[in-house]
Amino acid sequence: MNISILGIPMDLGAGRRGVDMGPSALRNAHLSRALRDLGHRVTDLGDVRVALPESIDKHEEGGLVFLDPILDACRAAAEQVAALPEGTFPLTLGGDHSVSMGTVTGNALRGNPAGERTGLIWVDAHTDYNTPRSSPSGNIHGMPVAHLTGLGDPRLAGLGGGWHMRPEDIVMIGIRSVDPHERELLREAGIKAYTMKDVDQLGITRIHEETMERLGHLKRLHVSFDADALDPGVCPGVGTPVAGGLTYREGHLLMELLSESGRVTSMDIVEVNPILDTRNQTAEVMVGMAASLLGQRIL
Repeated sequence: MNISILGIPMDLGAGRRGVDMGPSALRNAHLSRALRDLGHRVTDLGDVRVALPESIDKHEEGGLVFLDPILDACRAAAEQVAALPEGTFPLTLGGDHSVSMGTVTGNALRGNPAGERTGLIWVDAHTDYNTPRSSPSGNIHGMPVAHLTGLGDPRLAGLGGGWHMRPEDIVMIGIRSVDPHERELLREAGIKAYTMKDVDQLGITRIHEETMERLGHLKRLHVSFDADALDPGVCPGVGTPVAGGLTYREGHLLMELLSESGRVTSMDIVEVNPILDTRNQTAEVMVGMAASLLGQRIL
């Protein structure tokens, strides 16, 4: 398989600095080598250019912090991903989770200007379904899924032209932190979200089976994996840690089952924060997750 790696070193959407170093941490954890060892052809495209917070005034516009530079970075990411040839597997590295507004859009439109339906598997402690009106912080990394479905600010929601995700094409796994108004929006949209209670009760295997029943008919499936979906004991270096997350083996099992399905066509790894990490542990774990999705097996 041809894999193209693209970094989006942005922490403008978060309330805490450091995740802009996530792409470098993942590369330093030998991401390319791990994928080449699996027999893939790997091309590193470098990084999307992102403005530094120190170079711009922190301001809110319509309830959105750093709107313009985030919009610029997401637009650039979408354009670069959309320009990749068919048959390429884009592996995009954040940065905070707001980068997914660009990466998911780019993958949906790649070789498909009309915007064929794309499934989104959102592995995260958070649903990120706030809008500028519902967000308690104004931080855009808590809003990408809402904007992908067409809610919120029209500039962010319009990155795909007329294309938007259908709520029924989204499955969330590992959820355990949801704002009150965000919960209402999710219920109205009808997005399928598996909380950690569901993980405990059903197990990853059944959740994967139900996810494939819901999304398996779609030609494109994008996995957006926030490192904070895993328990902080497994991944301490994340932007917004929440106790009680997926275990190391639950994360790998989910990636292995998704790999065996043969349906996943692109992936994000986001919210790795080396400042809060221990000896690059989180980046190394996430490289392992990507390797499991892309074919690594125990036997």
